[in-house]
Amino acid sequence: MLRPLLPLSLPVTALLTRAMFPNPARVQAELEAYRTDPARQVWVWEAQGQPVSAAGLRTEGRHATLLHIATAPGQERQGYGGALLRAVTGHLDLLTLSAETDDSAADFYRRCGLTVQEVPSPWEGRRYRCEWRATPS
Repeated sequence: MLRPLLPLSLPVTALLTRAMFPNPARVQAELEAYRTDPARQVWVWEAQGQPVSAAGLRTEGRHATLLHIATAPGQERQGYGGALLRAVTGHLDLLTLSAETDDSAADFYRRCGLTVQEVPSPWEGRRYRCEWRATPS
């Protein structure tokens, strides 16, 4: 089940933190941005009343950038993250959803129907730009 979430609960904060660079100051700054920036939204996928996947987005009209997505330990590869993305794009009636990732999540985005293209990386390792576009009806 999909639902928007604010204020951030401790379990959802823990989920989002899993998707963030492990620097305490940066994590706190990102969490604060979710609390204060009206363009940022947090969405949660629940199973049996418990949050199992969370996504943080920055929205601009019918376009969104996925900033963070994570699934609870032990709940990975059960389709919760993909279900969350499909539900959010439908609920928000998005025309586009974009994300940036590394090798560890590129296949997840491919399975979710996003195009994945390698882009130059400012860091060590490979980076990818991922994009989903609504199909014209």
